Amino acid sequence: MNQDIYIYFADHVPLPLPEGHRFPADKYEKTRLSLMEAKVFQESQFLPSPLISKDDLKSVHDPDYIEAVFQGDLSSLAQKKIGFPWSEDLVNRCRASTGGTLAAARQALKTGYGAQLAGGTHHAHRDFGAGYCVFNDFAVTADVLLREQLVRRIAVIDLDVHHGDGNASMMTGIPEIFVFSMHGAKNYPSKKPASDLDIALDDDTSDQQYLRHLEEAILAVGSFQPDLILYQGGVDPLIDDRLGRLKLSFAGLKRRDELVFTFAKEFSIPIAHVLGGGYSRPIGATVTAYTNTFLAAKASHLF
Repeated sequence: MNQDIYIYFADHVPLPLPEGHRFPADKYEKTRLSLMEAKVFQESQFLPSPLISKDDLKSVHDPDYIEAVFQGDLSSLAQKKIGFPWSEDLVNRCRASTGGTLAAARQALKTGYGAQLAGGTHHAHRDFGAGYCVFNDFAVTADVLLREQLVRRIAVIDLDVHHGDGNASMMTGIPEIFVFSMHGAKNYPSKKPASDLDIALDDDTSDQQYLRHLEEAILAVGSFQPDLILYQGGVDPLIDDRLGRLKLSFAGLKRRDELVFTFAKEFSIPIAHVLGGGYSRPIGATVTAYTNTFLAAKASHLF
């Protein structure tokens, strides 16, 4: 095991939610414990995600929106669209989730692989949040790394079951970024702005169909010749997921991850991986699928 690999986690900052809230906030800690129990990583390899700076957020998000988030001036409608009630802890939790993705990407550029047990906040747009996403971690990370000239080209591979509308609206059209999303055609959100490559899947899509589409899409990602891949590996395509509407098995999801990680390894492209969505009930199936993603990364010899 490569002891230089560290996994960032954001749940050192609490996420205060009302009792009965539908978002499964405990899945992050449970995934960390699962990875230790499976001996994928040692406890010393987990690091708390650093908080992103306000200046880095304002580089891609509307400054007035950022100030409203920081000062607690979001309207009740804006909070409802996000899905979380405002609190100072929420602000810092979202800053950690964004900062952890940037830290994971920086590690990937050094070691070939980085990851965070959070992130994938692809529904956040420039001037509003939505779908449990306040800041867009991939847009912020890409902007910082491009400004620092650490990379020339970045590819986003977004395999969450929900279309990455925030990614599309914030990064599509930037020549240095290639945005790919494969998602449920009839799932959230209702408005799906165009990415550089979109594959919209029918309800009940199964392993074989899904993997065939992914194999073809990876060729398009490869032709872009990225210096870094940002991978949103949401596990909500799982058949057990209550928000997914697809029919991928655990084996199919793991094979999905292996295709992505093997591609990155074979072409020596650094890859940073974040969790994305997962909403099984009970949450154990989601935690198992998240753990399998890291097992796929290990099997692909990324660490």
